[in-house]
Amino acid sequence: MKFKISKTKVTKVHKKIAIILGTRPEIIKMSPVIRACQKKRIDFFILHTGQHYSKELDLDIFADLQLPPPKYNLSLGGLEYRKQLSGMVSHITKILLKEKPKVVIVQGDTNSVLAGALAANKLGILVAHHEAGLRSGDLTMPEEVNRIIVDQISDFLFVPTETALENLRTEGLKPSKIKLVGNTIVDAVKQNIAIAEKRSQILKDLNLTAKNYFLVTAHRAENVDIKNRLQNIILGLEKVGKKYSLPIIWPIHPRAQKQIKEFNIKLGGEIRVIPPCGFLDFLMLEGNAKAILTDSGGVQEEAFILNIPCITLRDNTERPETIEHGKNILAGTNPDTIEEATEEILKKFNKEINNIFGDGQTGEKIIKYLEQKLLNL
Repeated sequence: MKFKISKTKVTKVHKKIAIILGTRPEIIKMSPVIRACQKKRIDFFILHTGQHYSKELDLDIFADLQLPPPKYNLSLGGLEYRKQLSGMVSHITKILLKEKPKVVIVQGDTNSVLAGALAANKLGILVAHHEAGLRSGDLTMPEEVNRIIVDQISDFLFVPTETALENLRTEGLKPSKIKLVGNTIVDAVKQNIAIAEKRSQILKDLNLTAKNYFLVTAHRAENVDIKNRLQNIILGLEKVGKKYSLPIIWPIHPRAQKQIKEFNIKLGGEIRVIPPCGFLDFLMLEGNAKAILTDSGGVQEEAFILNIPCITLRDNTERPETIEHGKNILAGTNPDTIEEATEEILKKFNKEINNIFGDGQTGEKIIKYLEQKLLNL
C-alpha cells in the first residue's frame, strides 16, 4: 500500500514533533496544537491515517480551518478493525523511523490514536496524549479500551478536566506524567465561531431559523452497526420531531448512511438527512439548534461550550461534567426515553455559562510544556 506525501516548509529547527490524527474530531481538536506549533516555529509534521475517508469529513476540514495539509496520508479508512490497526501501526512505524521525531502527539480514543501510540512506544519515541483520563466505565466500547491502553503507555498525559485528572490518579499513573491543561475544543470553537457566523450560509441554504430545528449526529459502532439500536434511535428522533413539530437535521456520517441502507430502514418525514458538512457550517448548525441529539463525545463538549441542550444517545458518557452541570442528559436508544429525555433537558436546562473545559489557550499550553520538556532531553 502506498501513502501520499506532500511538502511542508519548516521555518525553524527544533526537536521534531509528529502530530498523528485520523478523524474529523481529531483534526478539529488538534488544530490549536498545529497553530501553536506554527506560531512558535516548531519543526513538526502531520501524519493522517485516513480513518475518516470522505472529503467532507476529512480534507475539507483542513481547508476550513486553514491548516497545512498532512505530510503523510495513509488512506486506511473503511477497513475492518484488525486490518486497519495493523496497517496503521506498520505504516506509522516506517514513517517514524524515517522522520525520527522526539515526541508523538495523539488526541482522543480512536484506532488512529492507539496505532500512533503503539508505534511510537515500540520505537522508544515519547508519546503525548491529549484528552487523557476520560473514562465511560464501559469496556465493551472500543474507545474505552483505546483510552486506557494509550494512557498506560504515554509519557505525557494532558488532561482536560479535574474529573479526568482524578481518574488517572485513581488508576495509579505517575503524577509527574499528568498535566491539567483543559481541552483544545474550547480553543477551536472560540477561534472559529466568529468566522462561521460571517462565512456560513448553511441556515439560509437549508431554510432554517434559530431554535426551530433539532440537530442529530450518530456514528458509533454500538449504535449504527446494530439494527435494533439504530432503528430505535430513528424512531426516537421521529417522536421528537412530531412532538415539537420541528425538523430533525441529520448531517449523516457515511457509516450510518451505509447501515441504514443495508438494514433497509425507512426514515420518517421529520428527519432531513443532509451530507456531512464542514466544521464552520456544523458550528452554525450546533449554535442555533433547539437541542442536539448525539452519540459523539466531541459534540457533547461543543454543545456545552455553545450552551445548547444536549441529549446523548448512549447509556454512558466519558464527559460526566456535562451532565453534572445540567447541560446534557443520557437517553440511551429507547424511543420513548429519547422523547422523555428531550423534554426533560429542555425544561431543566442550566443556562449558566462556565469554562470547565478550559480557557481557550490549551493548544499553546501543550506546546509550551512539551517545548520546555524537550529542551531538557
